[in-house]
Amino acid sequence: MRARSVLFHTALVAAAACGRPAAGRAGLVYYESYDPRSLDPALSTDVPTGEMVTLAFDGLTQFDPDGRLEPALADRWTASRDGRRYVFHLRAGVKFHNGTPLTAAAVRASFLRVLAPGSKGGRPWPLYPIAGAEAYAAGRAGDVSGITLEGDSGVAFALTEPLAIFPKFLAMPVASVVPPPLPPPLASDLGQQPIGTGPWRFVAWQHDDALTFARNPDYWGGAPLADTLIVRIVPEPLTRAAEFEAGRLSVIEVPFGETARWRAQHPDWLVEKPALRVVYVALNNRRGPLSNARVRQALNQAVNVPEILATLYGGRGVLARGAIPPALGGSDTTRRAYGYDPAAARRLLAAAGYRGGMDLQLWRTASNVELSRAAQAIQSQLAAVGVRVELVERDASSQREAARKGQADMVILDWWADYPDADNFLYPLFYSGSYGAGGNYAFYADAGTDSLILAARRTVDDASRTALYRRIDDRVYAAAPWLYLWFPKDLWAHRPELRGWDLPVIFNGQRWTHARFGER
Repeated sequence: MRARSVLFHTALVAAAACGRPAAGRAGLVYYESYDPRSLDPALSTDVPTGEMVTLAFDGLTQFDPDGRLEPALADRWTASRDGRRYVFHLRAGVKFHNGTPLTAAAVRASFLRVLAPGSKGGRPWPLYPIAGAEAYAAGRAGDVSGITLEGDSGVAFALTEPLAIFPKFLAMPVASVVPPPLPPPLASDLGQQPIGTGPWRFVAWQHDDALTFARNPDYWGGAPLADTLIVRIVPEPLTRAAEFEAGRLSVIEVPFGETARWRAQHPDWLVEKPALRVVYVALNNRRGPLSNARVRQALNQAVNVPEILATLYGGRGVLARGAIPPALGGSDTTRRAYGYDPAAARRLLAAAGYRGGMDLQLWRTASNVELSRAAQAIQSQLAAVGVRVELVERDASSQREAARKGQADMVILDWWADYPDADNFLYPLFYSGSYGAGGNYAFYADAGTDSLILAARRTVDDASRTALYRRIDDRVYAAAPWLYLWFPKDLWAHRPELRGWDLPVIFNGQRWTHARFGER
């Protein structure tokens, strides 16, 4: 069986490499920049793993390419008035790739599997709002009391506190539903041989080379229009661009250094969307001069962000006047910005007691070329107002570890949304309970902000919650816990013959079911 899969994979790759795909249900070719960690939803901690899990598995809910929440394995759900109890009703007739029927018991078992105390290396936090989940994961309880079954097709969740965005958590890859385990020797390793209910059936995985999927003809949402989807591992951006121009990739992200050329030569191939991502410098609010809000405000006025965005990022971004991306409710792109004003920055520093300037460290990683260069530009511009910056270069894991432990004065980072909601840019990044590993690398703490964040999470009404998000963003921006840079815009190219593909704003928002090759 394994040999047959490898031969099938090789034939598919060879066919894809021959140039322009044929019309109709021809194979699609996507890519990842590195090998997925696993194909097991319980181990979905990175983007390549999450994207591959999304092809083979489904959750109770899902996101469309524009980040809107949609039904998936659950065709409907209801919430109690206080937002503490949700009931999800499963679609009828759904089966896993091995023919096993989907049941409510399989949903419960899948979630217990993610939360199991013996599980290591996953990110079960989207399930922690469920009553008893954290205690079970820590080994302090023998079951999760907050997950109960209502017949064969209903799953009820009792939460520890109201959480209006809970259905969005269930669209994340870690909450995908897996089939009940088969007895040996039929049992499979989901990390290497995934079996889900998703639109694509797993065929083969040649590590560090490519993964191959075939259309699921019985998919509940309608079979994919293409026969196969090959996902190649191509680490280098310029190599990807060359492969795309040779017809061997269906889509690519345009390399930053190539932005102007592609805009001029291939404008009809391009799709651009504001990303659910923010680029910023976390300023350690507990460390030396940076504990003074006037110093942090001065740093924001001392850096020419529009110039850096234009010269180093190809203009592919929107200036950040807060932490919430423009595509999400609660964002305010009209908020008065700090603006580039070195003279005002020097006055603020003097008023804060730093007329002679100061010495700070800015941590960066060489693996992100654009942000590494941005750090250099920031160093140069801060020097003009007397802030002497030492660049500390480390690998990405060491950089984030230093940030989590509060060992860095400043660290340049980008934050990617796990779920499309402003809460994902406020609760982890500014709630005091999220210090360090939770995402609050600025160690920002404000009791009023904490109270508003918790109130927003409990607010069921969308309009009221959006208004709270904006208030929170206003309050935080005034305190300047970050050096605010920009919200990136994703710029991708697709083959001119490709139809039905849309650039997703959230990494698991594109399932390739409507993509196909056809005539212009």
